Amino acid sequence: MYRKILKPVFDFLLALVLLIGLLPIFLLLIVLLYLFNKRNVFFFQERPGKNEEVFKIIKFKTMTDQKDASGNLLPDELRLTEMGKFVRKTSLDELPQLINVLKGDMSFIGPRPLLVSYLPLYNEEQKQRHLIKPGITGWAQINGRNTITWQQKFEFDVFYVNNISFLLDLKIFLLTIKKVIKREDINTAGVATTESFKGNE
Repeated sequence: MYRKILKPVFDFLLALVLLIGLLPIFLLLIVLLYLFNKRNVFFFQERPGKNEEVFKIIKFKTMTDQKDASGNLLPDELRLTEMGKFVRKTSLDELPQLINVLKGDMSFIGPRPLLVSYLPLYNEEQKQRHLIKPGITGWAQINGRNTITWQQKFEFDVFYVNNISFLLDLKIFLLTIKKVIKREDINTAGVATTESFKGNE
């Protein structure tokens, strides 16, 4: 009952309340990112959701689109703005995903939606992460986030899929707030973005 009925209702109502309550912060971030990122505010990217159905995730853009003389994008660490660093450290870049939750693409809690290009790389067990809606935060995010291996992340994701409950969601929600306040596990030391998943050995 919780998984099929209560969880989707909670997701919708909480996303609606938060979007209304955080609207001033939302608008302020739009203005600041417009200035720091040279007009680019939002980041849209196709991600696989429940049953591997593709949707467009919405995030605040933390990097510019600066290119080198050959027209290639500069390395991530050179395009990441000071404002972008702050937005990432505070996880405010995830705020627009409340719209994805309202639309029904995502849940507050579930496996993080990764790249569509990763789909052929999963083994059968790892594919189970797509049996439910992806989340803004999840079991893997409070157990290391970007400081653990891909294999560990997928193990945490599959554990969550098989053990969804109100108490587990509540625990993840509270620990996520703690992680955000302490700014823990944002990225591996010395790396601006997470290393890509290249498949199982």
